[in-house]
Amino acid sequence: MGKSGFIPVMLGLLMVCSTMSGCLGDDIFESGDKKGIPGGLTLACLSSAKYTSMVVEIDYEPGYMPEQSSVNLLKTRLQEVCDKPNGIQIELTETNFEHSGSWTANDVREKAWEHKSNQPQTGSTLYWQALFPSSEYSNDDVLGVAVDASTVAIFKDTVEDAEGPIFSRPSAEEIENSVLVHEFGHLLGLVNLVYKSPVDHEDKDHPGHSNNEDSVMYWAIESANLGNIITGELPDEFDNDDLNDLSGMLSGEIAVTDQIWLP
Repeated sequence: MGKSGFIPVMLGLLMVCSTMSGCLGDDIFESGDKKGIPGGLTLACLSSAKYTSMVVEIDYEPGYMPEQSSVNLLKTRLQEVCDKPNGIQIELTETNFEHSGSWTANDVREKAWEHKSNQPQTGSTLYWQALFPSSEYSNDDVLGVAVDASTVAIFKDTVEDAEGPIFSRPSAEEIENSVLVHEFGHLLGLVNLVYKSPVDHEDKDHPGHSNNEDSVMYWAIESANLGNIITGELPDEFDNDDLNDLSGMLSGEIAVTDQIWLP
């Protein structure tokens, strides 16, 4: 399985990640590549040894601005785990990506780097980026994709389609909240992308994802079969195992690989 994630949603089936290909997709970058792999800047985020502040740049096409609740939730979740004494900021910029048709992971990566306001490692500030483009992923079941060490994309058209007409189904806003945190969870290296957890909480059939349905990194939130519609609340928090993994990586108790920067 590659490491440039995606999250599919099928008609009648909402998944935070899919089958064996999971949220981690089709292109692997070597650790020496400056773009890195999801998880390649985990320690840069967790530690304040060099990067004392963080900016999340959100570039969205006209009509595709993320929900304010998603922006606020992402900031909160990052503040909970990343030591940034000079703060974490979210910057939103309306952007024309000049892209037609569906998106591949490589399309996302290329357009992201074309429009980045700063390199991920700039002075004492760490920059991560989320794209909210028009249109859909090349697999039109995909909600979000993590494509390298600093970049994710969320596909709002597909998120909104996943909401469905059933009252008890999670709203598009709730889906976006969970998907956005989930994808940034992959940038944090979860689960087992750049380390090996001492706790067996990775789903064996869906590498890179949690087996705990109460974790935002859970491999899937799905109905019993394609004929049912999901009901209930979606998780939007990292569980204790996720948090302990992040703490262990920061302390050095858990070995971390494929890092672009080491403290």
